[in-house]
Amino acid sequence: MAKGTVRYWAAAKAAAGTAEEPYDAGTLAEALDAVRERHPGELVRVLRRCSFLVDGDPVGTRGHETVRLAEGGTVEVLPPFAGG
Repeated sequence: MAKGTVRYWAAAKAAAGTAEEPYDAGTLAEALDAVRERHPGELVRVLRRCSFLVDGDPVGTRGHETVRLAEGGTVEVLPPFAGG
């Protein structure tokens, strides 16, 4: 298991009630499962629409269970943005 930081932006930040929190997980799927357990409700709905960056790299369509997390890494939770 790796320890790192989950950072929430925009609607995800509002739904989580925090800008960031630690993770202790081996994969993105495990980290997101833990997030859903800690924040049931609105954040679970917001996460369905989010894209993710892991250490600055877009996850895209890769299966979250295949995305390994690094010690000291960062997961960015990015809801869809509107405007310009």
